[in-house]
Amino acid sequence: MFLRLVYQSFHRQRRRKLLAGIAITLGVAVATAMIAVATDIGDKINRELRTFGANIVVYPDTDTLDVEIGGVNLKPPADGAYLNEADLPAIKGTFWRHNIVAFAPFLPVTADASLAKGKQQVELVGTWFAHSFRYGPDNFNTGVRATNPWWKVEGAWPADDTSDVLVGEALAARTGARIGDTIRVAGRELKVIGILSAGPAENQQIIVPLHLAQEIAGRPGAVRRVLVSALTKPEDALARRGAANPKALSPELYDRWYCSPYANAIAYQLTEAIPHSRAEQIRQVAQNEGVVLARIKGLMLLVTLAALLASALAVSAAMATAIFERRHEVGLMKALGAGNLSVAALFFTEAGLLALIGGTAGFLIGVAMAEQMGKWIFSARIAVEPVLFPVVLAVAVLVTFAGSAASIRRAMHFSPAIVLRGDA
Repeated sequence: MFLRLVYQSFHRQRRRKLLAGIAITLGVAVATAMIAVATDIGDKINRELRTFGANIVVYPDTDTLDVEIGGVNLKPPADGAYLNEADLPAIKGTFWRHNIVAFAPFLPVTADASLAKGKQQVELVGTWFAHSFRYGPDNFNTGVRATNPWWKVEGAWPADDTSDVLVGEALAARTGARIGDTIRVAGRELKVIGILSAGPAENQQIIVPLHLAQEIAGRPGAVRRVLVSALTKPEDALARRGAANPKALSPELYDRWYCSPYANAIAYQLTEAIPHSRAEQIRQVAQNEGVVLARIKGLMLLVTLAALLASALAVSAAMATAIFERRHEVGLMKALGAGNLSVAALFFTEAGLLALIGGTAGFLIGVAMAEQMGKWIFSARIAVEPVLFPVVLAVAVLVTFAGSAASIRRAMHFSPAIVLRGDA
């Protein structure tokens, strides 16, 4: 009899149940899409933010010394501190090697150059443009084209094994350098194959393959600094404690910090991997990434809550109307001996079935929405974990019960005499 009442309710009030089901479906679909994107968004946003540049810098450890005796600064001069280019592949041997998206070494050199408008002193910066190397079983391609993707080049990019160079657009405008020109630096003929548009500093420089800068400086294998672009997670209290003093952490916290992709934890491992080096996160970049990610997730949470609230209100309105239309049925049930528990069980069963049907449909639509959002926004597939399905169904049931509770409670207080007499 109970199941027959449930069936008849869905059969006779198809329109009411359909409206309530649509409300649940839409709310759950939005919630599913937002939750799926939020749980899979970290790496994708980090990859998007990597287009803004590196977030870790590696430099010689002697650069960190700052000693004064009698008012005299005894910090070693910059020219005496270098890293070894041969040590750089060890970056891909760290614990978080798969989070290292790219890295590029830099070696600035000041030299006299013969340009179109005469001879003048310029700053050359040697780097890798698109360098390939093998570490263990893996091949890795990296260079400034990956770490500084905002650099725009009119013309062509140099190859790392040539004498081709880029001239910054401000320097080119001042000196009259053009694509195809040949400039002479330290007795070497360098061909300009591109004009670089980047930051204020780079626009005043000549960017050359690293081997050329090392030859001109007379320092084979020397590197002044390395910019590293790594996928990281936002800072939290543990990250800040680890950055202050990793050795002060308890063994358990140290292992947790060391095995988490914090920017400062990856920097710590880079210091271990490269001899005589010091690595630090570029704080403005790393902190801004965390702020952006937190705000995006916060926005998604607000959208999810708003969608579920709207769904609960729609369900409440539909259930209130449906129960009011069935008040005589409720009165008859109570007149025949049904208690409040039986009445509540009937309506909560109907609400639960609506939640399961609408939740399942909403989950499937939400998965499709998440996949489309991934394609449109990140040009990548959003991975929806199977464990999300029972979570979504539970949310659908909670929202439906929350929207129905007030109406069901009112039905439990219907007086059989009043409703059967037609006074209510």
